[in-house]
Parts: sequence; C-alpha cells; structure tokens
Amino acid sequence: MAPVGKSLILLGILIAAVGLAVWGLSSVPYVGRLPGDFYLRRGNFTLYFPLTTCILISIALSAIFALMRRW
Repeated sequence: MAPVGKSLILLGILIAAVGLAVWGLSSVPYVGRLPGDFYLRRGNFTLYFPLTTCILISIALSAIFALMRRW
C-alpha cells in the first residue's frame, strides 16, 4: 500500500501546483486573449477556444521537459 499512498500524495501536489499556476496566469494581462483565441457568442450560446494560448503553453512545456530530460 505504501507505493499507492506515495503516488496519491504526489498526484495531489501536482494538482495543487497546476491550480496555483492557473490562478497565477489569470492575472497576466494577455493570457487567454491573444490573436487566434476564438470567442463566439450567438444568443444564449458562447464558445471560447484559446487556440493560440494552448499552442504557446504547449511550446513552453515542451521546452521545459526537453531541458529536464537533458539535465
């Protein structure tokens, strides 16, 4: 049972870290409102798809993981 407990603790820490990162990024002025982020509003329907923001986050995470792999 010990490995399962350690895994759950690490998962909880990871979820908390992601939550803090999302909370911190919400105060950055242009995150989520870049050119290429789609916002469609028709009557009672609203669709928001942050395509450019997702691509930039993906590039940043890929670079971080590539650096971690070499280290």
